[in-house]
Amino acid sequence: MELAYIPSPSSGVLYLGPVPLRGYAFCIIIGVFVAVWLGNKRWIARGGRAGTVADIAVWAVPFGLVGGRLYHVITDYQLYFSEGRDWVDAFKIWEGGLGIWGAIALGALGAWIGCRRRGIPLPAYADAIAPGIAIAQAIGRWGNWFNQELYGRATDLPWAVEITSSADGRMPGTYHPTFLYESLWCIGVALLVIWADRRFTLGHGRAFALYVAGYCAGRFWIEYMRVDEAHHILGLRLNNWTAVLVFLLAVLYIVLSARKRPGREAVVEPGAGDGEGPAADARKTDGDAAGKDASAEDATTEDATDTDDATDTDDAGKPGKSEKSDESEGPAEPEESKDGAGSAKKA
Repeated sequence: MELAYIPSPSSGVLYLGPVPLRGYAFCIIIGVFVAVWLGNKRWIARGGRAGTVADIAVWAVPFGLVGGRLYHVITDYQLYFSEGRDWVDAFKIWEGGLGIWGAIALGALGAWIGCRRRGIPLPAYADAIAPGIAIAQAIGRWGNWFNQELYGRATDLPWAVEITSSADGRMPGTYHPTFLYESLWCIGVALLVIWADRRFTLGHGRAFALYVAGYCAGRFWIEYMRVDEAHHILGLRLNNWTAVLVFLLAVLYIVLSARKRPGREAVVEPGAGDGEGPAADARKTDGDAAGKDASAEDATTEDATDTDDATDTDDAGKPGKSEKSDESEGPAEPEESKDGAGSAKKA
């Protein structure tokens, strides 16, 4: 008898009149908004413009949703194209089924298109949004709880999740809540990336690569616990092999990038310093300081000029008054002229 467990919702859909509100879709939407919000703050801190992250997300998010669904449908094709299945269900994304590997791959393509249109380096953008993507995954995983899917092996632990549905081969009981494990792991990865980015000043895509490597490390052991149907290669689930391969590629990128392009991008968005953000504030501050210095220098020069004029007057012994007196008296007459004038008067 279980003393404690995590209950599952009886239904993953709530109805607002005739409009269905699906828990899985809500988790995805909330995750996207959080990722854009955090990415925007980090982008501005890097010297970019406010709103740029959202503008590029308009490209990245749709591409990511399509990529995530394609990966799921291709790797689990039997759920949609085997006997007794309806291939139309492959388009019902609200029922669950998004592969993070496909979402990141095509989402990166969409982000590249958006960055190229804005003249922005994709690695810098990826570094800014990396922690937000991890948190979006943490929120999105709760959509699996609403759908009662992607749980692990049976357990009687106090934090086991209770599965009540028997659809699609499910067996009611209590299981490891792998959705919860992955959600908590993704939050840890986001905090790791934020800390490492501040501590080591990661740039040129290395913060994003750290997120990828950290997520893959956790996804490997969480995937190993799952009991849902999946393709196996050499005794391991397909997603285990994908996690190993992507992990190695991410680590290799970090090493090679650090050697080839150390440090961080000085400019992440052309012209951002002319508008708003830290770069603009710094430029404005420098300009104000330069203006103040110039004003102070002009005032000092003017004071020095006034002082020199006063000094020259004092040294000359009031020359202005002496020169005026000399001019009023006029030139002195010669002695001969004076004598001649006197003689004429007497005559």
